[in-house]
Amino acid sequence: MLPLIQARPLGLALLAIVMMASAQAQGDRETLFVQGYRGEANVIRSQGRVLVDVQDLARITRGSLSFEDERIILVPGPSDASISATDAVAKSGFSPPFMRAAIETMASIREWGGMLQVIVENGYPVGKAMAGNTIRAYQGRAEDNVALAATAATTEDDHLGLELLRNEFNSVQAWAERFVDARNSLHAAELSTSEHPLNNDEDAQKIIHCGQFLAQMFAGGRFEDDASCH
Repeated sequence: MLPLIQARPLGLALLAIVMMASAQAQGDRETLFVQGYRGEANVIRSQGRVLVDVQDLARITRGSLSFEDERIILVPGPSDASISATDAVAKSGFSPPFMRAAIETMASIREWGGMLQVIVENGYPVGKAMAGNTIRAYQGRAEDNVALAATAATTEDDHLGLELLRNEFNSVQAWAERFVDARNSLHAAELSTSEHPLNNDEDAQKIIHCGQFLAQMFAGGRFEDDASCH
């Protein structure tokens, strides 16, 4: 055990450390706690001074000791609070697996939406016809990718982004079902014969805007929000 070192002359990093001594039942022995760190060390009062073993300080603060001539230098390690803050930062933003899965999912949703647009603009029949089967195939691929993105979600941003991703999928699905149900109605006929069939469709424009927003957000790596995705 090294000789007991006075707590005050250590200076440098210890200037930022708050020491709290709590009286113990045995004589003049007290315990030193360093704010922001776990652990404790015994201290001794002598001639009005508080003495503590410098090795105990290094242990508590997960620091390093060096000796230069007549100086003992203690460099404290990161506090528990700073480690927690670093962990919190690391857990924010999209995790790489989720980001990749989300980008792949958006690509499949865009393909699905693009196929719907072609069918609408050209007035192709749906139901059990080839166009209807194509719609269901693209929808199934997008649904599978949403499920894969869900299994990859770990961070808070991942789960928030997943909620918007599901909203976009559900919006495209609901729009597709409405179009299929109304394929022989006047509304469907107007969609297929107008010059720009989707420009005046409020739901379709909302889906398009949300898809563009999500593509940029997932590429950026951090969660944001947009009213078009709700």
